[in-house]
Amino acid sequence: MRGFDLIPCINHSREWIYEPTGDFRVISSQLDAFEIKMLQILQSNGRVPITDLAQLIGLSPTPCARRFEQLQESGIIRGFAANIDRRSIGLMVEVFIQVRLNTHSDESPERFIAEIQRMDEVSSCWTMTGEHDFLLHVMVPTVDDLNGFVMHRLMRLKGVRDVHTQLVLQNIKGPGKIPLDHLKK
Repeated sequence: MRGFDLIPCINHSREWIYEPTGDFRVISSQLDAFEIKMLQILQSNGRVPITDLAQLIGLSPTPCARRFEQLQESGIIRGFAANIDRRSIGLMVEVFIQVRLNTHSDESPERFIAEIQRMDEVSSCWTMTGEHDFLLHVMVPTVDDLNGFVMHRLMRLKGVRDVHTQLVLQNIKGPGKIPLDHLKK
C-alpha cells in the first residue's frame, strides 16, 4: 500500500484511514448501540470479562471482543486504571490552583507545561480561557505540604505571575465518567 497517503475504510459505522505507517485509525466515530452500551458498562467496571460484557450488551463473545479491540485500536478506549481513594493513602488535601503566566510570547507556556508534567502532586492540568492560563488539580498529604508546593515549587517556576488556590471541602461527584447520551441521538 505504499504510495497512498490515506485509504478510507468503512467498518461498523466508523470511517478508518490507512496511514503510511501501516496503521489504521478512526477519522469519524459514529458508534452503534452495542458500542455505546459497551462503553457505559466499561466506565463502571473496566474489569468485566468479555463473555459477561457480550451477554450484557446482547452480542456473542466473538463480535463483542472484535468491537472491544476496535474501540481500543481507534483510541476511543485509551486504557484502564485503578480508581484509588486518595484519603486512604494519606492525601488529605485536595486543591485546584489557577496559574497565570507573565507572558505567552516567549517559551514560558511550554516550559511551564514541561515542569508541571514532572510534578507528582499535580494529577491533572488544563489550559484555560479567562483570567488564568492553567488550572491544576493537586493532592498533597497536609496543608504544610501544600504551602511548600505552592511557595517553594510552583511560584518559583520561571514565568509564573500569580496563583489562586481553592481548597476542596468535599467531592460530591467524581471522578467523572465521559457523557455518552449524546451518541444515542
